[in-house]
Amino acid sequence: MTNPLLQTTGLPLFDRIAPDHVAPAMDVLLADAEKALETVTASGFPAEWQAIAQTLDVATERLGMAWGAVSHLNSVADTPELRAAYNAALPRVTEFWTRLGSDERLYALYKAIDANRLNAEQKQARANALRAFVLGGAELQGAAKERYAAIQERLAEVSQKFSENTLDATDSFTLDVSEDQLKGVPDDVIQATRLAAEKAGQQGCRLTLKMPVYLPVMQFADSSALREQLYKAHVTRASDQSAEDTRHLDNTALIQEILALRQEKAQLLGFDNYAQVSVVRKMAESPEKVIAFLRDLAAKARPFAEKDLADLRAFARQELGLSGELQAWDVPYVSEKLKEARYSFSEQEVKQYFTAPKVLAGLFKIIETLFEVAIRPDQAPVWHPAVAFYRIERQGQLVGQFYLDPPARAGKRGGAWMDDVRGRWQRPDTGQLQTPVAHLVCNFAEGVNGQPALLTHDDVITLFHEFGHGLHHMLTQVNERDVSGISGVEWDAVELPSQFMENFCWEWSVLRHMTAHVETQEPLPRALFDKMLAAKNFQSGLQTLRQIEFALFDMLVHSEHDPAQDFMPLLHQVREEVSVLRPPAFNRMVHTFSHIFAGGYAAGYYSYKWAEVLSADAYAAFQETAAADGTPSVETGRRYRQAILEAGGSRPALESFKAFRGREPSLDALLRHQGMNS
Repeated sequence: MTNPLLQTTGLPLFDRIAPDHVAPAMDVLLADAEKALETVTASGFPAEWQAIAQTLDVATERLGMAWGAVSHLNSVADTPELRAAYNAALPRVTEFWTRLGSDERLYALYKAIDANRLNAEQKQARANALRAFVLGGAELQGAAKERYAAIQERLAEVSQKFSENTLDATDSFTLDVSEDQLKGVPDDVIQATRLAAEKAGQQGCRLTLKMPVYLPVMQFADSSALREQLYKAHVTRASDQSAEDTRHLDNTALIQEILALRQEKAQLLGFDNYAQVSVVRKMAESPEKVIAFLRDLAAKARPFAEKDLADLRAFARQELGLSGELQAWDVPYVSEKLKEARYSFSEQEVKQYFTAPKVLAGLFKIIETLFEVAIRPDQAPVWHPAVAFYRIERQGQLVGQFYLDPPARAGKRGGAWMDDVRGRWQRPDTGQLQTPVAHLVCNFAEGVNGQPALLTHDDVITLFHEFGHGLHHMLTQVNERDVSGISGVEWDAVELPSQFMENFCWEWSVLRHMTAHVETQEPLPRALFDKMLAAKNFQSGLQTLRQIEFALFDMLVHSEHDPAQDFMPLLHQVREEVSVLRPPAFNRMVHTFSHIFAGGYAAGYYSYKWAEVLSADAYAAFQETAAADGTPSVETGRRYRQAILEAGGSRPALESFKAFRGREPSLDALLRHQGMNS
């Protein structure tokens, strides 16, 4: 029991887990889970929910928690040794879960459970389980079943390799430049890149493709040549268009294999394509309905996007003297200049007021007020000194806990995400209530010269977004693990609470509590906030079409595309249909589209826009009930918490939405919310 991965009764011992712990821990935990599976599927084992849970679910949860800790470390603290240990264990772990999900004996046992003896939560969990068995291949026989298992194992390996290539391609790029080449770039970014160069023993400033460096350079650097160099490196990562020395990280073949394996898997299960498999677990009824939704939204957004682009081109020509076609690497720069000119403020000016500690305090304040909880610092082993741990309480009782890992660093994959460590569960083995624990991970810039980290307003929105996911997981009052929190929630509804929380980043009553200038400590001036608010829907048409481009490609590549064919022509076709601002031909965005090739969003990226309809409509309830000064209603917060957050996956998402709003969601709320209703 000296192996920290085998101590799964409390929180993961992240500070003690080493690569050489992985294989022996998996030996023990897989054997225990295998024994539990054989026990419950043996002749005479009772077809009773609690009996199965006491034996099988307890064993598989131990395995899941330990493997989850390894997977998490692989995402946030990647090393060659950990990667090797993870990849060595991955096939074994995948094989077990695949076999568990397709075991016809276990499937028969679940079917034999008397649903009349279950409570509402257990009934929902059982219904989900039966559906999962069907989608997991439990009804396949012989060679088809063997092939299905082989596909699952290979998909896990190829998706992991896709993720590794994306991380390595991002981390491998550095560009050393003189400070003169960074004219226009914010001082804190220059200081950070100067420190990075010093650490590497170089003169000048070191640029990378990590977002805290890449984005501000693209937005603010006066040098178009520098922006072009960085843009090309970024959009050709892990592709056939990348630099020669990183061509071995090309994801092209992996994407083609992933698509082919998914298509074969779908056909084994009796579906025409993988998109049909994907929507079975979602609110949307069919791929066709999703495609129609996206095209309808694109048609409504297009006039606004065309005006956005016309404004951009006119400003570039008339004010910046940029003649000829507007290049992709000029768009963020020109957009920032146009926004500054139109609304008389810059992102850099705003950023000085959003120090990370103050933002976090403001975020906690709105959550504590609206959802009637208290957030306190807590103690737990962590994987990096920058990670903090907190607890959430209501009336002195522990509700949930979370790890917060804000800064970008080498060995940490890009983006931001929430993941669960464990779910809320009335444990069948001890009878004790297990409280939920979550990971909240971002990739923000670190502070420089002893100052706190400065966040852009977009960073603040990202933090609120991920915390929305965390609240969905942690504030649940459901006691059945498989439908508590985010578990069992339809994928195209899972973004509702996250996008909902973003709205508070635009409320003065909230924002005024979370700003303090990094030097003067003065709060954000109301006049500057009003300018930000006026610019809230700046280029919303272009941004909407960009998201639809990604979502439509994702849905079509998983429904109408022949995996044996090159996928790039389909991307160009989608861009021709949807985009008004087309990227250059060398753009290989697909090759690092981790959401759909290494995450859970395959044939599901549309969920962001779908759930935005739900979240905009849900937030309208707060706008309707806010106080005269804009302070959100605690009563509305309570209703939202009880109807959406506390219900988790214990009932269909549409039922939860209607319990809160009293009706079905309306697309009009989204269009109005994004200034596209005129």
